[in-house]
Amino acid sequence: MSRFSKEDLSHVRLRSIETRQSKVDDSVWGRPVSPGGSFSEFVDRLPDVLAARDLRRLADLIVEGGERKRACVMMVGGHVVKVGLVPVIVDLIERGFITTLAMNSAAAIHDVESALFGATSEDVAASIGDGSFGMARETGQFINETLEKAWRSDDPEIGYGEALGERLLASGAERSSLLATCVRTGTPVSVHVAIGADIVHQQPSMSGAATGELSFRDFRLLCHELRRLGDGGVVMNVGSNVILPEVFLKGLTVARNLAGGITNFTTANFDMIRHYRPRVNVVERPVLDGGRGFDFTGHHEIMIPLLAALIRERGAGGTTK
Repeated sequence: MSRFSKEDLSHVRLRSIETRQSKVDDSVWGRPVSPGGSFSEFVDRLPDVLAARDLRRLADLIVEGGERKRACVMMVGGHVVKVGLVPVIVDLIERGFITTLAMNSAAAIHDVESALFGATSEDVAASIGDGSFGMARETGQFINETLEKAWRSDDPEIGYGEALGERLLASGAERSSLLATCVRTGTPVSVHVAIGADIVHQQPSMSGAATGELSFRDFRLLCHELRRLGDGGVVMNVGSNVILPEVFLKGLTVARNLAGGITNFTTANFDMIRHYRPRVNVVERPVLDGGRGFDFTGHHEIMIPLLAALIRERGAGGTTK
């Protein structure tokens, strides 16, 4: 005989499932795609739930915002470049779906190396032990000398991203580049630096004054572009865990301080795991007064081409900046 009393379930009140509210029914189920089926068929047959529904909705909002001449700001970290997404993002820039590009300086470094040399992403473990990590001469010279020259030029407004983009265009680099594409298409591009965090900062060609000033100019550029977010704009953070979420929150504060009325827009974060700052500074806080935030978890090399294809599918020929 057990010492412990048990509940008698014979008097539990039951009800019919027909009177119960259910969140999922067979109308939202996914369906298999026919062999050789089109991308449209693939999209139409995704389940209409959770992330699949949200990703389609985000693509719609980007297209709708473009039609209304609202900003679509993409913020990218270095990993986005390293996994081969430059051509995908370049296409969205050229078609006008992305109206502003913000990068951390790791993304700018990988973009420069990929465009000039066709290779990037150093094997850190193989070179950290002997002190040679990050000491590639050509990378540091190209970036640091470009910034120094721009800083000493007669143009007091040219920023980090614009200076690098112009230099890449002048170099005749044949490979795709985010920086060069933005300059060529007239798309505002900004690079946001944490001094001491990047390989070009440890080389003799580094100028803290030039790097800091040009990155500060790019912060001001981003603040200005964020004015166009209200009533239908979109901001996406892809693969930056700290720098760009922090920069975005401050830039949005400046834009609201100077212009006001920047509400009812959409934010989205894409990363492989969820982090505090992107969730709070991108997905949640900016849209407290109106709008919506999305949080997508998955590999960039899968999620971003899928989003880009959805945008292309829904946006026909693109938008006008």
